[in-house]
Amino acid sequence: MSELAIGIIGMASLFVLLGFRIPVAFSMFVVGFLGIAAMRGFNVAVNYLASEPFTLGASAELVVVPLFILMGNVATETGMSRRLYDAAYAIIGSVRGGLASATIIGCGGFAALSGSSVASALTMGRVSLGEMERFGYDNRLSTGSVAAGGTLGILIPPSTGFVIYAILTQESIGRLFLAGVLPGLLLLAMFVLTIILMCWIWPEMGPAGPRTTLTEKMRAMVGAVPILSVIVITIGGIYTGIFSPTEASAVGAGLIIAIGLISRTLTLRVFWNAAKSSVTTTATVMLILIAAHMIIPFLALTHIPQQLGGFLSGLDVPPLVVLGLILFCYLILGCFLEGFAMLVLTMPIFFPVIQQLGLDPIWFGVLVVLTLEMGLISPPVGVNVFIVKSLVPHVTLGTIFRGVVPFWIAMMVTLGLLVAFPQIALYLPNTMIN
Repeated sequence: MSELAIGIIGMASLFVLLGFRIPVAFSMFVVGFLGIAAMRGFNVAVNYLASEPFTLGASAELVVVPLFILMGNVATETGMSRRLYDAAYAIIGSVRGGLASATIIGCGGFAALSGSSVASALTMGRVSLGEMERFGYDNRLSTGSVAAGGTLGILIPPSTGFVIYAILTQESIGRLFLAGVLPGLLLLAMFVLTIILMCWIWPEMGPAGPRTTLTEKMRAMVGAVPILSVIVITIGGIYTGIFSPTEASAVGAGLIIAIGLISRTLTLRVFWNAAKSSVTTTATVMLILIAAHMIIPFLALTHIPQQLGGFLSGLDVPPLVVLGLILFCYLILGCFLEGFAMLVLTMPIFFPVIQQLGLDPIWFGVLVVLTLEMGLISPPVGVNVFIVKSLVPHVTLGTIFRGVVPFWIAMMVTLGLLVAFPQIALYLPNTMIN
């Protein structure tokens, strides 16, 4: 049997396993291991298994994963993340749709601490959904804003998605983090604009919230200053060259722990819960990366990436058309596959094409992560939608999916702007101090 035939059978088997809800890491590992064994022999497959996890685990860059995850979990467990929402709530909560906009802003702030979309949706959903229900918000707006706002977690740095992209493509984590800042803020602004337009057209969807005094506004803003300071120090340190991404993750985690100790919200039990959750999440990410290092050699041996890449590169069309086809593939795959799985499966195929076309890999990384975000709220998988559903069992899935439609359109507009104006993503990386 030819290597190409084995590759096609292997990839078909992978999608069958994923269709039966077999864990992503296990599915990729099994297909990669058995595929290499079929083409190069069992001993070669075992050698890959013996060497790749240790090579991956020795990468110092991966330290950013557990440390940034720990930073976000400590902020969640100590209640610090609520201060971001409270500050936005106090400032704009009294206008129509203000509570939904405050949720989006809170998600953006929390995204800069956690790097996780699921954690952002879950944390801000617990904080805001009850408030919006109390003030008579339409379920479509309240649930849609939480599900969509949570997606900011993998675009605004620190982003686990960018770390995995960097590991798979050998690009700079620091440059990718900075490339996500302005697109993340742009998307946040687009979400808020979407809420304003919805409440202007249908005022009953987002009634005005409670008015707050100037004193209450100032108190809420002061409460958010420590968290915002940590965000500025970590991202600003990377931009100015004071910290590497690895050092920034250590500084950020250390500062969050120090704030928790000083404010006496971080007890031993709270820290244990945060650390335990961080270990679980880190292990999940590492298993996916180890599985990736099994399936990527398998794909290389099948020559599928080279042949598909050659086909795409050989099309007699402008590079942006090829880019559009690639992004369209991500949008379709996002309806069925988890984001990290998409990165692992597609990077060996699409990244060489991007390099051959001469497109900027940092810019492409931002575009890919944005399309992964769109998959988080796309039916039928829509992970963030199911997270929100778990918080409000009385709201139907159909209602939540209808609620995210305007935000999905806003993401499409943002994607179009980033394709048309690459400098939105590239300005900060190109001006950072090395």
